[in-house]
Amino acid sequence: MKAEILNLLRERGDYVSGQELCDLFGVSRTAVWKVINQLKEEGYQVDAVRNRGYRIIDSPDVCTKEELDSLMHGQTAWAGQNIQFYKETDSTNLRAKQAGEQGEPHGTLVVAETQTAGRGRRGRGWVSPPGSSIYMSLMLRPSFEPDKAPMLTLIMAYSVARALEACLAESGVGKIQIKWPNDIVLNGKKLVGILTEMSTQIDYINHVVIGVGINVNREEFPEEIKETATSLRIEAGRCFKRAPLIVETMRQFEGTYEQFERCQDLAFLQEKYNGLLVNCGNDVMIHDARQSYQARALGINEKGELMVRREDGSVEAVYAGEVSVRGIYGYV
Repeated sequence: MKAEILNLLRERGDYVSGQELCDLFGVSRTAVWKVINQLKEEGYQVDAVRNRGYRIIDSPDVCTKEELDSLMHGQTAWAGQNIQFYKETDSTNLRAKQAGEQGEPHGTLVVAETQTAGRGRRGRGWVSPPGSSIYMSLMLRPSFEPDKAPMLTLIMAYSVARALEACLAESGVGKIQIKWPNDIVLNGKKLVGILTEMSTQIDYINHVVIGVGINVNREEFPEEIKETATSLRIEAGRCFKRAPLIVETMRQFEGTYEQFERCQDLAFLQEKYNGLLVNCGNDVMIHDARQSYQARALGINEKGELMVRREDGSVEAVYAGEVSVRGIYGYV
C-alpha cells in the first residue's frame, strides 16, 4: 500500500485528503497515518495540512522497492515492471539468474543497496558500498537466437549513456562516452560497468542477465582504481538521486531493445553508438589470449563487433568476448 499511496501523491501533485486515501485503498485513517510516517522516516518531505490532507514536497535519494515502483509506474510496459529489491545481497546478477530459473517474467529488475560479491567483466570484482551507487541487473527472455545475445551489452551501454545524458543535461561536466563494449566513461574515467551473462540451450536462450553498476554519489575509490574510476558526484560536484536514473535507463532500454528485436542487428544504432564511442578514430591496444597489437578503432559494425585497421592496412572485426581494448597511453 505504501507504493500505491506514494504514487498517488506524486501523480496528484496537490493535497490528497486522508479520507480519500482511506476510501481508495480500503484502509483506516490509522493505517494511512502510519504510511505517511514511514515515508517521513525514510526522508520524504510530506506536508500535512488539516482539512486539506497530504502532499509530497520532495523525495530523498532512496532506492527502495516502493520508490522504484512509484517512479516506474507508466514509464515502461515491461522493463522494470517486476522489481526485486535487496537491502544487501551477494550479487544482483546471481539474484537475477535465480529469478530467471524460477520463472520470473521478462524484464524483471533486481536492485540492491549494496553487494557483498559484486562482479565485473573477466572475473574482476565490483566494489559495492551502500547508499552511494546503483547496482542492478535486468533479466530478459529473448525470442531470438543465442548468437544475437552479445549485442545486448551494447544496447544496454547505449541506453545507460542516454539516461546519463538526460541526468547531466544541465551540469556542464563533459560528454558521456562509451568504451567498447561495456564501459561508460566521463572525462576519461570509468563511470559505469556492464556484465552480460546468458543461460542457453544449443539454439535457444533460457534467459539473459545484464548487470549494471553506476558510480553515482561515491566520493572515493580504492587505491588500485582511483586513477581510472569516477562518479557523477566527483565530476559534477553535487549529489544525484539514483532511483530516477534507474527508471530512465529502463525507459531507454525498452525502446532500444524493441527496435533490436525487429531488426535483429545493430544497423539502426550504428551511427548513434559510434558517435558516443570514446576511441572511435583513435589508436588502441588490442589484447587477446594470443597477442597484443596496435590498431585504429573505426567503430562498430552491424553485429556490434569493433572494426579496427591494423598497421599493415588490413581491416578486421574484433569480437568482444575474446579481447580487451585499451587506449595507447592508458584506460581510454
